[in-house]
Amino acid sequence: MGIFKPKGWLSEVTDLDKTEPRSYKESLLHPSWKQAMLEEYEALIRNNAALPQDRKGIGSKWVFRLKQTPSDEIARYKARLVAQGFNQDYGIDYFETFNPVVKPTIIQLILSIALSQN
Repeated sequence: MGIFKPKGWLSEVTDLDKTEPRSYKESLLHPSWKQAMLEEYEALIRNNAALPQDRKGIGSKWVFRLKQTPSDEIARYKARLVAQGFNQDYGIDYFETFNPVVKPTIIQLILSIALSQN
C-alpha cells in the first residue's frame, strides 16, 4: 500500500469580501481589491519603478492576500505586482539575487551580543 494524500476540492466562492481572488479579472469585481491594486500601482510609480529604455520587459502577475487580525477580522486587502523572474538572465536583467531582510529576532540577537561585549 502506498501513501497518498486525498485531494481536496474547493467549492466556488463568490463572496470576495472574505476570499482572495484567483485572477486579475476576478479582482476587478470587488472595490476593495481594486483599491489595493491602485495603491500598489501608485507605490510603484512613487518609487520610480520604471523600465530603462534599453531593456526589454518581462511578464508580471498580480498576487492577492488578505491580511487578518488575530481574531480573523480582515485588516486589509493586499495586492502585489510581482515579476515573473524565471524569464530573467543573470548579468543581463539582474546582477544580484540577494534581497536582505532583517527580522526582529536578528536585531535582538545582535543587540544582545553587543551588550554582552560592552
